[in-house]
Amino acid sequence: MFENEAATDDPAVPLTPRERRRAETRDEILAAAWELARRDGLVGISLRELGRQVGLKAPSLYAYFDSKATLYDAMFRQGYLDLLEESKEWAVDDASLADPHGLFVDTNRRFFQLCIDDPVRYQLLFQRTVPDWEPSADSYALALTYLGQLRDVLVRVGITDERAIDMWTALMTGLTSQQLSNDPTGDRWLRLVDDAVDMFFDYYPPQPPSLQPDDTETAP
Repeated sequence: MFENEAATDDPAVPLTPRERRRAETRDEILAAAWELARRDGLVGISLRELGRQVGLKAPSLYAYFDSKATLYDAMFRQGYLDLLEESKEWAVDDASLADPHGLFVDTNRRFFQLCIDDPVRYQLLFQRTVPDWEPSADSYALALTYLGQLRDVLVRVGITDERAIDMWTALMTGLTSQQLSNDPTGDRWLRLVDDAVDMFFDYYPPQPPSLQPDDTETAP
């Protein structure tokens, strides 16, 4: 990805008319890329076909994305930016923290539904669907931000075991993968979210604030 593309992610930074046109064209290319991915699969994206979809010849398209790797990276980045924006609706407050079971069932049913609604985005963000490709460090930082938000919620309900974050993501992505692979239009694995939360909390029980260790205490 070109270094100056990052500026387009910040709406507070004013753009020149030329930069605005470039950003609009780039967004149009990304939208077309997602459409092709949903039609032909992520691996099936063709830069030639993508250029045809947006009315750009190869040299013009390469001025935005010089390879499929940079295109995938931009899609990964956009996917996580969208996911982080959508997850703002799941804001955690004191009332929801008082009911950890209800909180985790609700937020993960929302996550589950987002994945079911857009399987291609799920594959790009949470699976290794594209052989020999990895996101750039800058784009992967967004995935770490999302993971950090989940870790923060776990800590706030009193689950501090570092293994818990791995267990929870394995449970949820495992159920989601099964749903997408075997019952994409049904709810066979969606119905197991409540049970998964029960199992998780049995092994990693939340601690009320009064029982959580006080990091401010010092040794005598």
